[in-house]
Amino acid sequence: METTLDDATRARRKDFYARLAPLSLAPLWEVLKGLVPPEPRPKASAHLWRYRQEVRPLLLEAGGLLTAEEAERRVLVLENPAYAGQSRATASLYAGVQLMVPGETAPAHRHTPSALRFMIEGDKGFTAVGGERTTMREGDFVITPAWAWHDHGNEGDGPVIWMDGLDLPMMGFFEAIFSEEHNDLRHSVTRLEGDSAARFGEGLLPLNAGSRYGLTTPIFNYPYERTREALLAAAAGEDADPHFATTLRYANPIDGGWAMPTMATWMTHLKAGFRTAPVRSTDSMVMCASQGSGEVSVGDQTIRFAEKDIVAIPGWSWRSFKATTDCFLFFFSDRVVHEKLGFFREERRDA
Repeated sequence: METTLDDATRARRKDFYARLAPLSLAPLWEVLKGLVPPEPRPKASAHLWRYRQEVRPLLLEAGGLLTAEEAERRVLVLENPAYAGQSRATASLYAGVQLMVPGETAPAHRHTPSALRFMIEGDKGFTAVGGERTTMREGDFVITPAWAWHDHGNEGDGPVIWMDGLDLPMMGFFEAIFSEEHNDLRHSVTRLEGDSAARFGEGLLPLNAGSRYGLTTPIFNYPYERTREALLAAAAGEDADPHFATTLRYANPIDGGWAMPTMATWMTHLKAGFRTAPVRSTDSMVMCASQGSGEVSVGDQTIRFAEKDIVAIPGWSWRSFKATTDCFLFFFSDRVVHEKLGFFREERRDA
């Protein structure tokens, strides 16, 4: 309710507010509506990073400018225009695209932020996490749990490129980021490749199952070949959901929950010509088109994407997807945090 103030009252209030600031005080009634709006007002914008035309050529150029060891991690950060200089793809998510040229190893280190890798290009890259090595191939979803030693390398003849996703902005908010460099370029591998998949990824579990990575899944490579096969079988088994097409989430086999404690991950399959009905939710997300091309509508903006392109989607923005060709789309979002803290909300519209 608006009221008309006389000049004397305005002057008294102005003087009052001026005396608050030097004491590090502020009047809530002056900012309350901005702090608690009727609905979320995301600052981030929907944004497209074109892989083949823009990101890849510049990343390869960077490969000729400095080594992975010099850079520690040779990455082009995907910065949302609304957060220039802040290393944010959305308000709460970091994303980047990393290159390893043949014969390189990125030095071993560990850190408190959780990280994921989504393989974009190459089939002879590797990562070693917590004493186990895995080969990374296109479309694989690979996890680096918080505070786990890890290094990466490329034993092939061509470039290996993947998208990094981290919860850095969230960890930064809590001012709880730690990191540590390893004494050696690579940390010791103590378990055979495929060990975690054998123990936890075959529909079987050890008798006293538990994850050595705390709240993170004990499986750290979800191969694309198996994910794609599962999506195709699921799509053949029942009609696509009008809002989510055929979507399967990556799960922690210990409790069936999300694979990571701070980032939700899933993959969606859309057959050519299929369009999803609009949906919006409080979580922000980053999408990478593993295969196929199409368009995503975010609010009143339509973004046409090609294979390997990456798109940032702000929270609480109406979104829908249309496949020009058969699509397999990888997503990561902050949804798991919203759910755990009890404020996740979603709305759907009819097509």
